[in-house]
Amino acid sequence: MNLHDIVRRPLITEKATELQEEDKYVFEVARTANKVQVKSAVEKAFNVHVVDVNVVTVPGKTKRKGRRQVPSSPWKKAIVSLKSGDKIAYFEGV
Repeated sequence: MNLHDIVRRPLITEKATELQEEDKYVFEVARTANKVQVKSAVEKAFNVHVVDVNVVTVPGKTKRKGRRQVPSSPWKKAIVSLKSGDKIAYFEGV
């Protein structure tokens, strides 16, 4: 799997910005990616040292489209803890 296939996009939410104070960053990752792949992808992409990775599978929600109820796809997010002092410049100033 390619580096950009594993880490899809950063998640910028209220809870995610509070985690940045603890040197933790949140990303949407591929559903087939595991912790080792996420760790190596973040280290290579942002040139930081990853200490810990927590992975959560978020279940899909049921949405209404007219009279039909259509389930959205489940997705996976990763909470990445960095070594103290390391920062990801993409998130600064957000």
